[in-house]
Amino acid sequence: MSISRQMREMTEKSSMIRKMFEEGMRMKKEFGADRVYDFSLGNPDVPPPVQFSQVLQAVAADERPGVHGYMPNPGFMETREAVAARLSREQGLPLSAADVVMTCGAAGALNVIFKALLDPGDEVLVPAPYFVEYGFYVGNHGGLLKTVATDAQFNLDLNAIEAALNAKTKAVLLNSPNNPTGQIYPASTLKQLGELLDRAGKQFGHDIFLIADEPYRNIVFDGNTVAPLMQASCNTIVASSYSKELSLPGERIGYIAVHPEMAEHDALLSALVLGIRILGFVNAPALMQRVVARLQDAAVDSSIYARRLDTFCPILDAAGLEYVRPKGAFYLFPKTPIADDAKFCALLKEERILAVPGRGFGLEGHIRLAFCVDEKVIRASAEGFKKAVAAAKEV
Repeated sequence: MSISRQMREMTEKSSMIRKMFEEGMRMKKEFGADRVYDFSLGNPDVPPPVQFSQVLQAVAADERPGVHGYMPNPGFMETREAVAARLSREQGLPLSAADVVMTCGAAGALNVIFKALLDPGDEVLVPAPYFVEYGFYVGNHGGLLKTVATDAQFNLDLNAIEAALNAKTKAVLLNSPNNPTGQIYPASTLKQLGELLDRAGKQFGHDIFLIADEPYRNIVFDGNTVAPLMQASCNTIVASSYSKELSLPGERIGYIAVHPEMAEHDALLSALVLGIRILGFVNAPALMQRVVARLQDAAVDSSIYARRLDTFCPILDAAGLEYVRPKGAFYLFPKTPIADDAKFCALLKEERILAVPGRGFGLEGHIRLAFCVDEKVIRASAEGFKKAVAAAKEV
């Protein structure tokens, strides 16, 4: 076979999320869209803010010569300045355009970061459960993803992280609010983590970076807030996108921000910019850069997700499923009533409910439910959850 062995192996292990999403499309054709309850894919359905269409039309009307041409690889200066101004408020320290690189979404941002940081065999620690694609992103650049356990509430276990640190550790990757749990890590824990990594860096003779993947930063519930990770360590790198907070996942627009006081700041920025070019991204989409530059204070109405969460929780309660209430993002990660989470997903599928097994996120015995769907879909699934749990008890 002419396809590379690595890609054959990766294809076999590829995302369960996408597989379930594709199965959902098939089932909707067979049973009708209103009779399939698809909670598989985190594809935001809440409309973008009203300003988005207005700004998009204004930007698209610009017909100046060269308006769709190449720009500097890190992005338009106007856009980077706008992002830096917003991040300065969020992170509580002054950032400038020189600290920001525009990217093709958060996935593109993470790949560029790992290209810049990793030598073959370097390790990236990630708390489990974690977003399923992280292993691929790290592996793309010769690194190894190493998981560490979290506590019963999915909070960081600093002892577990400390035990996992070694001379090959290059970075710790955090996602808060977390996909799939919705957990938000407290500022006090992040401060302790930053101090831990700074000590470990001195012990092992090289910096250990703290990488934040933050596409859900502005989707939070119950009065929660997301702590500024740059306050935890000077070796912090933030990756994010507008896929969730502006409901623009298909537009592939995001950014990287580097702590302005990082010792290797200029060298890292140079590596990031080169990474964008040689990985083939070249630059983030020009049209969307101009659009998001004018939308730094806009966000989707996250109260819609909050109402869906309040609708979903009683349904899971009635079915007898245990879960930790998420503080942000738009996922629930309940325990399964049987140890085999894939088997329980199969029982749910018999009720035309699509969920993703927790093993795909590095933690068996759970399922992920994405509640970025209409409330009527959530309500209509109630009896199916009860029947699947009842069937599981008979297995």
